[in-house]
Amino acid sequence: MNDIMQAKSCGKKAEGLSSLHAVAEDILGQKLEDIATILSGSGNGKSRLHEDVVAIVERCLFRIALQRSQNVKSRAADYLGINRNTFQKKMVKLNLED
Repeated sequence: MNDIMQAKSCGKKAEGLSSLHAVAEDILGQKLEDIATILSGSGNGKSRLHEDVVAIVERCLFRIALQRSQNVKSRAADYLGINRNTFQKKMVKLNLED
C-alpha cells in the first residue's frame, strides 16, 4: 500500500512540474513572438532569427545564473547544468566576459 501512495505522489509531482513547464513555455512563447516581430522587421536578406534569439536567451540565462551565484562561475555553470569550461567558452562567445 505504501508503494502505491508513493507512486501517486510521484505522479502528482511530475504532473505539477509538467504544468509548470507548460506555463513557462506559454509565457516565453508570447515574449518570443514579440521578439521575433522586432528582429524580423529588419528584412535585410537571409534571416538570422534563430541565431539571434538563441544568443539573446543564452545571454539572459547567463546573467541570471551569475546573479544567483554571486558571480561565482562554477556555481553559475552548475545552476545552468553545464560544465564550467563550457560556461567560460560561452561567456566569451556571448561577450559577457569581464
